[in-house]
Amino acid sequence: MPEKRTVEKARKARRAGKSPTTQAGEFVREEIHKIRRGEHGARSPEQAIAIGLSEARRAGVPLKPPKKGKAKARTRKSAQYAYSAGQHQRRTTRRPRIAKAMSEVLKREPRSSASRKALSRHAVRAAARRTPAERSATARKAARTRARKKS
Repeated sequence: MPEKRTVEKARKARRAGKSPTTQAGEFVREEIHKIRRGEHGARSPEQAIAIGLSEARRAGVPLKPPKKGKAKARTRKSAQYAYSAGQHQRRTTRRPRIAKAMSEVLKREPRSSASRKALSRHAVRAAARRTPAERSATARKAARTRARKKS
C-alpha cells in the first residue's frame, strides 16, 4: 500500500504535465526507502523498481505495460493487470493468503539490493545497453527542455 504522501506527489506531477514515468518515479523511490528501512527486501535493484512500478500502475498512474519483446510475457501480463486495475477497468480480488506469503518471501530477501552501490551498478548497466544514438537523442531532448525552461 503506497503512502498518502507518495500518491499526492504523483498527482502533483500529473497536474504539472509530467510524464507517467516521472509520476511512477515517486513510487519507486518509496519502495527503495521501504527496503532501506528494513520493512522487506528484494532480490535485486530491478525487483525493487518493478514493485514500485506495479504499485504506481495500481494507484492509477497511466504507465502503459511494456510492449511485446521488451519484457517477458509473464511480466507484461502482470503489468497489464496492474494497469487495468489502476484505470478501474477491472475489479481486483483480495487474496490475503497469497499476499501474506509474498510478504513473508520478501522479508527473507536481502536489504543490500537497494543500496547506493547496487542502484549505481544497475544504472551503469542500463546506460551501457543503450546505443550512442539513443544517448545523443536524450541529451538533445534534455538541452531542448533546459532552453525552454530558461526562457
